[in-house]
Amino acid sequence: MTICVNYILSQIAEEVNTKARKRIGQKINLSENQFSLLTMKIAIEAQRIFRRKKHGMDFVALELIKMLQKIDTQNEYYILVASGNDKCLTSSGNFQVVEVGSTTNYFLWEQWSLPRALKRINPDVVHCTSNTAPLYCPYPLVLTLHDIIFLEKKIGKNVSPYQNLGRIYRRFVVPRVVQNAKQVITVSDYERKRILDGLDRANGKTVTVYNGVGREFRVVHDFEATVHKYITDRGYWFLLGNTDPKKNLCRTLQAYASYAALASAPRPLLIADLDTDYLDRLLREYGIFSVRNLIHTPGYIPHDDLPYVYNGAFAFLFPSLRESFGLPVLEAMACGTPVVTSNTSALPEVAGIHALMVSPESVEEIMDKMLRLEKSSDLHKAQAEYGIGRAKEFSWGNTAKRMLEIYNSVSQHG
Repeated sequence: MTICVNYILSQIAEEVNTKARKRIGQKINLSENQFSLLTMKIAIEAQRIFRRKKHGMDFVALELIKMLQKIDTQNEYYILVASGNDKCLTSSGNFQVVEVGSTTNYFLWEQWSLPRALKRINPDVVHCTSNTAPLYCPYPLVLTLHDIIFLEKKIGKNVSPYQNLGRIYRRFVVPRVVQNAKQVITVSDYERKRILDGLDRANGKTVTVYNGVGREFRVVHDFEATVHKYITDRGYWFLLGNTDPKKNLCRTLQAYASYAALASAPRPLLIADLDTDYLDRLLREYGIFSVRNLIHTPGYIPHDDLPYVYNGAFAFLFPSLRESFGLPVLEAMACGTPVVTSNTSALPEVAGIHALMVSPESVEEIMDKMLRLEKSSDLHKAQAEYGIGRAKEFSWGNTAKRMLEIYNSVSQHG
């Protein structure tokens, strides 16, 4: 009897699609465990992971996929990406990387090229990883909705037409694809509540799946050779130079200037990925150009170098106004680098109750925490130890396992 059932299972897995498998499974009364032997065909949209200058959502998609490659040898995966120069993922085993055109036009890629690629694959589940998805998707859809900032009142002014166009596009597309999605994933309980408050169509289908922190982010001691590519000083403050108003760059620069005026030997500030002309304009606008000689702006720092740069830093500054998660906080913590972050949005949920938190709208509070870290070696050591322990609570392995559960559920009920 067991041999007969196993033979039937192998024939089903090879010859029928998902809906047919369900009907046959019901007819021969397969158990849940036996049914799990049947493979799914999973398509994951990861449009921008091949671009050289990747950012938050790109890394989240990439880390999830890399972990799924490690833990799932059963299901069949198709990773749909736009062409680019950074081939950070390759086909192997049951994972096939499919390059679909380029990102010359993000909107056409998503609404024209992606649906046609999906039609050729005919997947059991589609996972779109970066807030948006095709308006027409006849396959069971899982949508990762990192945030709904685009539905909220603007914080400051977007600095480029591209950002404004993206905001308009998301305001139109997201409510419609949320309605079509079988499951909506977001990255914190804070953001889940925001989504449920802002999108009625998300009720009953939205769950939290935390991001992880990569194993490459850890305490290392051989960081100097890498760090010296960007700054020769030891023990610097580190800041990611995002120009989005919600990242609070202006107040952070003002806090640094106040700190530099009070510290007996102010540490330099390393800012990654910030245009020097833009920085100079800000410093002049706020009357703090006197600190320009203390600020180093080497441009984009590749992901592979970031663990070393975190390790070389005295502390990491992340007083953002609005975050759905705040992955850089965990990355710095995992490297044993103290963090000054905000007491708003999802950051307390991620950083934990013992983190050094400030009101991001208070220049004085940011400066005060910087000076406290500077003056107290005991506080600095305690924050380094706390951060290492806190970061261990978040892993991509847990993220991938939870996503597999969701794929199975959506496939079986799709």
